[in-house]
Amino acid sequence: MKMESLAVPVLILLAVVTGVILAYRAFRTRKSTRGTAPAQAAASSQELARAAAGRLSEDQHRRLYALIAQGQAMAAIKLYYEATGEGLRASRDAVGAMAAHPQPYRAQEPVQVPEEDDDEPERFPYRYRAIASKGDVTREVSSNMLNDEIFGRIRTLARSGETEAAATALTRHSDISLKQAREFIALLDD
Repeated sequence: MKMESLAVPVLILLAVVTGVILAYRAFRTRKSTRGTAPAQAAASSQELARAAAGRLSEDQHRRLYALIAQGQAMAAIKLYYEATGEGLRASRDAVGAMAAHPQPYRAQEPVQVPEEDDDEPERFPYRYRAIASKGDVTREVSSNMLNDEIFGRIRTLARSGETEAAATALTRHSDISLKQAREFIALLDD
């Protein structure tokens, strides 16, 4: 008989504890979503849209906005993902921002190749190793005419589509052939 009389208060106590836990979680969730002001969120969304549009070529920009206009969000995200190589979440956010804040196409300024003198490249007292790989293919260039700054310029040229200029610069600062340099640069452009 005593067990039956305790069952009801125990059930009530469990219901109250469960209610308090659920209310606490709801309060915490609501509090964490208040972190950014709407004006800040809109400004960062506009900046994201501007930056995302700047990563696309004119054709990619036009195709992406055509897909957005047709309501094909998944296809637009896939196009952005393939064009930029960013992650899926970043691609989804970028396409969402571009849909919310349409951006005109702005031609990317051509990369200025610094004019180098015709003299022999500087030789450093150490050998610099540059490694590029894609899948199972790995290439290495080792030279005492390379350093972080020079290799950074070569990588920037490769990623901006100036692969021939990058390959030429790499052959100038190393002892590899133009063919080997092109193979190496092909691994960098992603």
